[in-house]
Amino acid sequence: MGEPAVKIEESKVVADEGLNRGMERLTPEKIEKVIQSVLKSETGSRLKVYVDTCVHCGLCSEACHFYLSNEKNPSFSPAGKVKQTLWEMLKQKGKVSPEFIRRASEIASTECNLCRRCSMYCPFGIDIAYLMLVVRRICHKLGVTPQYIQSTAHSHSATMNQMWVKEDEWIDSLMWQEEEAREEFPNLRIPLDKEGADIFYSVIAPEPKFRAQLIYQAAAIMHKAGLDWTMPSTPGWDNSDMCMYTGDNEVMGRLKKAHFESAMKLRVKRIVMGECGHAFRSVYDMGNRWLTWRMPPVPVTHAIEFYAELFKAGKIKLAKKYEQPVTLHDPCNIVRGRGLHEMARYVVNETCEKFIEMEPNREHNFCCSAGGGVINCGPPFRNKRVEGNKVKAEQLFVAKSKGAKTVIAPCHNCHGGLEDIIHHYGLGMELKFLGDIIYECMEK
Repeated sequence: MGEPAVKIEESKVVADEGLNRGMERLTPEKIEKVIQSVLKSETGSRLKVYVDTCVHCGLCSEACHFYLSNEKNPSFSPAGKVKQTLWEMLKQKGKVSPEFIRRASEIASTECNLCRRCSMYCPFGIDIAYLMLVVRRICHKLGVTPQYIQSTAHSHSATMNQMWVKEDEWIDSLMWQEEEAREEFPNLRIPLDKEGADIFYSVIAPEPKFRAQLIYQAAAIMHKAGLDWTMPSTPGWDNSDMCMYTGDNEVMGRLKKAHFESAMKLRVKRIVMGECGHAFRSVYDMGNRWLTWRMPPVPVTHAIEFYAELFKAGKIKLAKKYEQPVTLHDPCNIVRGRGLHEMARYVVNETCEKFIEMEPNREHNFCCSAGGGVINCGPPFRNKRVEGNKVKAEQLFVAKSKGAKTVIAPCHNCHGGLEDIIHHYGLGMELKFLGDIIYECMEK
């Protein structure tokens, strides 16, 4: 605690209205009051143990893609990021400047993906993602959050989904996808508000907005598997949650409450989620606990678990296997956060002719650099995000050199991050969801 903070090298200041205007409204008195309030009323023994236990050994550094990709600059190391932000707030007892808060928000929101890879290599298991979330929480309460992700949080608050999708637009999207799918499967239905169904299928808002074909594919898989399922027509259908990543815990709680209540109102047996990592984290690990539920009130199944279950039960038959050699990206929130790495490999091996492992893999895999809300901070930080993950590009390049042509990424944010990396570094690889592969290869 008494050691000086890591010296920050002068970096290019990124123009961001959310950070700049938020900083301009701050006063020293407000900053100190908010920091002390969060530290005293919202943290406890967990924070104290982490702060008191860290011996600044630096073993976490080699685990961080930002550190490795920025020429091992110590200011990008996990411990370095904590020393520049939370440790300084504690050391100064909240007496820090508006400029400090702006920089702390930028570090916590755009230079850390909360991927928890560093925690695996810390000899004490310190959860640095938690410490960065405390910093984001303080910055949120001070009104200093990157503009793009704050706009998404506003959408969540106003519409209960992250893409400003209106209720009639949501229903229209489902009817449209049902109509499209019925040309291929004449008896297919996307059941709305069916009480007592076995499965409540939920998605993230970018699906009806930008990737409606994924709803089509999910409906096709449900139909061919002969499952009893439904989707809700009312708010609560979007399982995503950027408020979890801005530090707006109050709206995070509202979102998860709406999601669970939609499922409970229909008296379904379980929630099956589409291929999204951060949404799973919010439903299974954070939003439910903010609502004081140790575990979700309705059982939650991620798409990977669901697909594995279908294949093991023989409910999906394949007409062929996917011929192009594939590699698999392990998303942080469903691998380190849930342990679904072997299930993912089971599904890949069931559906693909040739599987080439990325190195390292499973829980040791590097983050896509898009998760943790970082990609949602928008265009101002795109180059920092992509250039801050050269190690991911190197992983992909090695897999490609072994013959992999397709990258399977069972997570929406991972798709966004990997798409940018593949384009930026000229890797020329194709990206697929597991659902893409299953739909393409199953008997129709």
